[in-house]
Amino acid sequence: MEITAKNGIKDGMNILERAVKRIFDFVCSFLALIILSPVFIIVSIAILCQRDGSVFFKQERIGYKGKPFFIYKFRTMRVNSERNGEPQLATKGDERLTKVGRFLREHHLDELPQLFNVFKGDMSFVGPRPERQYFIDKIRKENPNYDYIFLMRPGLTSMATIHNGYTDTMEKMLIRLEMDLEYLRNRSLWLDAKLIFTTFIYIVNGKKF
Repeated sequence: MEITAKNGIKDGMNILERAVKRIFDFVCSFLALIILSPVFIIVSIAILCQRDGSVFFKQERIGYKGKPFFIYKFRTMRVNSERNGEPQLATKGDERLTKVGRFLREHHLDELPQLFNVFKGDMSFVGPRPERQYFIDKIRKENPNYDYIFLMRPGLTSMATIHNGYTDTMEKMLIRLEMDLEYLRNRSLWLDAKLIFTTFIYIVNGKKF
């Protein structure tokens, strides 16, 4: 899918900045995977002890240039949590969460496997959260500007992640879209650094978002 900026919505980063951003993602995700490998082992053992499904969970999302990819997470929900076949938004107090899964979500540890996605180039450290096609179609009906999101690689964190929290309603999804478009217009390497630092501080201090 070829998306170009128009109607005043332009990418705040130039070609060189985008290249530097990708190099940063590649190097830092590789180092993070090595440094955090003990955490991966501990979390994996905790999930296996539950005897409720596999350690990792993968799901198709739509990413850069509108291309689908599989996002990876530690499993936090029971197997077959969408039995009716219709995608459901996760909520903070979701009853489908396992005991370990609830802890992982509260501390954002379930997102760690996405470092593989960053390393591969599916995602970036900073960018809009990737969504499923089912919900993208719903958002587009409300705001067709969603297509501009495909100018960016999806991210582990973003302005919307920090300030809008879990998107468990359509209203929050539309707010998230506006914040992601604002990020697209104004993004820079400096802004990325600030968002990464803020996310790290929030996680270390146990702030909920």
